[in-house]
Amino acid sequence: MTVAFGLIGTVVIFYASKWLYARYEKIWLSPLLICPLILVIILLTTGTSYAQYNSGADILSTLLGPATVAFAVPMYKNYALLKKNALAIFASLLVGCIVAIVSSLMLALAAGLNNDMINSLVPRSITTPIAMDISTIIGGDPTMTAVFVIVTGLTGSIVGPIVIRTLRFRRAASKGLLLGMGAHGCGTSKAFEFGELEGTFSSLAMIVAALVSIILSETFFPYLAKILLS
Repeated sequence: MTVAFGLIGTVVIFYASKWLYARYEKIWLSPLLICPLILVIILLTTGTSYAQYNSGADILSTLLGPATVAFAVPMYKNYALLKKNALAIFASLLVGCIVAIVSSLMLALAAGLNNDMINSLVPRSITTPIAMDISTIIGGDPTMTAVFVIVTGLTGSIVGPIVIRTLRFRRAASKGLLLGMGAHGCGTSKAFEFGELEGTFSSLAMIVAALVSIILSETFFPYLAKILLS
């Protein structure tokens, strides 16, 4: 029963929350927020452990990899546009990755977290599968990293559209890069609600940010951590 609920129950709850969001279009009804909340309430009230739940839901986590690769389809369709803006895209994402690492370190230090937790928090602005790998490389806890990534993605997918409206972003590239860099997979899902171009730029941002972060985690982060944690 637990295995069946982990898989089927999660899918049913997600599509129910998606229907609710499509009908009322309230930001606090976003499936990315409502679905995890309902699942947590069910697990707590039934006394079901995460391990039991995940015995059925782990297949959904496994599908994160193919889902990320699937973002390459709209990127291929808009290759000419992406190539035209390549320099601006790379420069903005490089800055975004550095800011993400520095801000994570500063937040961790301000909260008084230990080194393991700091290393787990740093990759929070990268899509989950890659973030967990980076966490392992730099000495963090991949499970905690997954939690930080999800919280970052949910927050970004809610705050991102507000920033876009407040600052009156008009260009698809600006909207997509902001959401992809700031909220990775969750942001990309939200970007596709704006349009295909926004989703394409967000997909690219998510993928490039992950690649850049892998490089920075082996070069920039160790030196920064040594300076700030010494």
